[in-house]
Amino acid sequence: MTSSNDAYPVPATPYRATGSLQGRTILMSGGSRGIGLAIARRAARDGANVVLLAKTGEPHAKLEGTVYSAAEELEAAGGRALPLVGDVRNDDDVARAVDAAVGRFGAIDVVINNASAIDLSPTDAVDMKRYDLMQDINVRGTFLLSKLALPALRKSSGGHILTLSPPLNLDPKWAGRHLAYTIAKYGMSLTTLGLAEELRGDGICVNSLWPRTLIDTAAIRNMAGGESMVRAARGPEIMADAAHAVLTGAGTKAGRLATGNFYTDEQVLAAAGVTDFRPYSLGAAEADLVPDIFL
Repeated sequence: MTSSNDAYPVPATPYRATGSLQGRTILMSGGSRGIGLAIARRAARDGANVVLLAKTGEPHAKLEGTVYSAAEELEAAGGRALPLVGDVRNDDDVARAVDAAVGRFGAIDVVINNASAIDLSPTDAVDMKRYDLMQDINVRGTFLLSKLALPALRKSSGGHILTLSPPLNLDPKWAGRHLAYTIAKYGMSLTTLGLAEELRGDGICVNSLWPRTLIDTAAIRNMAGGESMVRAARGPEIMADAAHAVLTGAGTKAGRLATGNFYTDEQVLAAAGVTDFRPYSLGAAEADLVPDIFL
């Protein structure tokens, strides 16, 4: 770990960026911790403006960090941050976030649909409140944030919507294992598929990104057996580097014009020149890493 700021050290990763997000304005759902925060931190190191719309305004008993502590990290990393307490399920909160981003920074160049809820229960065990929560956050939230940001994205010199959702795969095993969650995540991916086609003539790129292996996050750690699971995971920095590579065009064949793709972190980073993924691991050998679901 090396950094000019001792409080928030910069991870030593094998990714060598060839592009920059300096001056770009990113509007992200969630982002107070985990993968979202790692992506936001990587953008902030370039000097990006990051607007975080997250529910955690006060410290949580089981989850580390708030939208305000996340913003402090982004400022310390070299970016400018605007923390907003709000719920991606609430139309007014999302509209307020879009207006605040444009009002503070003059534009929205990138939307990152990061907020997501997870419940892997089978159909007979899933609570319908959890089902509705996943539908509202994952599918409706992704659609709503993307929709309301479109006028600003159309004015950008290179608008981009990046959603953290898996490749669409109709192998029945994914629906059979956790139908409620699969429906919710595939709803996010269908939004990518549809918007990429709908916006093809508007200069807005729309892509999805998903990890090939399990990633160490609070959501995983809080699951039954989660503490042991993350020992065979990678750190969220791999997703941060991969998102950076997609948004700058370093990890795509079509550069910054790539649209309608479902990328994995390894795929993007390999295209950007990474050949050794071991630095992203939390200690497990590459052969012992747990593959993420949907792949």
